[in-house]
Amino acid sequence: MSRFEFKMPKLGESITEAAIITWFKNVGDAIEQDEMLLEVATDKVDSEVPSTVSGVVEEILFKANEVIKIGDTIAIIKTDGKAIQPKITDKKVESKVEKQVAKSAAKKPKQLVAATQNNNTFFSPLIISIAKEHHISFEELARIPATGNDGRLRKSDVFQYIKDGRPYKFVQPSVAQDLTAYRIPQLNLDKGTGKIVKMDRMRQMIADRMVYSKHTSPHVTAYVEGDLTDLVQWRNANKTAFQEKYNCKLTFTPLFVEAVAKAVKDFPMINVSVDGENIIVKEHINIGMATALPSGNLIVPVVKDADKKSLKDLAANVNKLSAKARDNKLDPEDIKGSTFTISNVGTFGSVMGTPIINQPEVAILAMGIIKKRPEVIETEKGDEIAIRSMMYLSLSFDHRVVDGYLGGSFVRRVADYLEQFDINRKI
Repeated sequence: MSRFEFKMPKLGESITEAAIITWFKNVGDAIEQDEMLLEVATDKVDSEVPSTVSGVVEEILFKANEVIKIGDTIAIIKTDGKAIQPKITDKKVESKVEKQVAKSAAKKPKQLVAATQNNNTFFSPLIISIAKEHHISFEELARIPATGNDGRLRKSDVFQYIKDGRPYKFVQPSVAQDLTAYRIPQLNLDKGTGKIVKMDRMRQMIADRMVYSKHTSPHVTAYVEGDLTDLVQWRNANKTAFQEKYNCKLTFTPLFVEAVAKAVKDFPMINVSVDGENIIVKEHINIGMATALPSGNLIVPVVKDADKKSLKDLAANVNKLSAKARDNKLDPEDIKGSTFTISNVGTFGSVMGTPIINQPEVAILAMGIIKKRPEVIETEKGDEIAIRSMMYLSLSFDHRVVDGYLGGSFVRRVADYLEQFDINRKI
């Protein structure tokens, strides 16, 4: 028998950690390959994680509700000695994991405090040998509590630290406090009294992502107004025939996605993400749609390669994703890979919105309610007042990489595509 280190597999391209919801197996239980070992939660979906080997569970290194990093060893399984640890980037492993979906998202990640280092950093050859075997750096060794004479680190200290799950593995070393740095004041505010409602895991993760986005990206919002009269009239005149021909409902959303995808092609620097000092210009135009779940939480299913799809395919894709969201049946593949997000706040009757950027994107577009209003228009007879279908568009963008010219030009181009809709277009 050999000891197999089961590592947390990759759950999606943007997911770096997950919270354990429950273990399906206990120490001493037998498990078969592809049998579910545990359930985890991320900021997107809950997933059941299958075992990649058959054997007996020897150790479970993390408890329920603990946050783990992708690639962490989370369990030890005794095998017949033939098993080989798969790479965490193995697409087969990812596929098995990503198909296991439950109904909500992860618990709020636990914050690790900075750990101070031991004063004595002399390590015996035995300690160094153990550290190399378990891939423990000297910096991490220096954080392990030492019980030997004169603060020396003992073999038992290291093994106890490993058994505890290496709590300082990802902790940053403590640094001197910057007296010039801004610190959030700790105000003792009166929060009032009333019924206490506990946030669910998804709401906690949404809250974390929103605060992170506002902290990371300096948000600026640009507004334009669009006259959608022709588009509204065309849609109303063709929606019945469209459904009869394609067995697919024609809402405004696929029309919005189509216009946004065209504008993104015109302004590719709106379709980027920031990686330190580098700007990554995305190869694909994947439009995320902020969608409300039955619980009231939000999720962002993604229309992949929206610029390459016909209106029929866009409508089918949008309707399918919306239905899966309503039924809590979205797969991990449905919600990853977005490069630009839209939010139709008009669905809830809002005139306009100031959306928060869906990281790691650099812009998000909100569309308000389409409302009939008297407007002054130019005709052959001169200026006249007419009833027009008007809509506000608001683009929040990351001012680190998107300046006012780009942001304003992009949202104006989206409005232009909507305003200049071909009233004679065939379905």
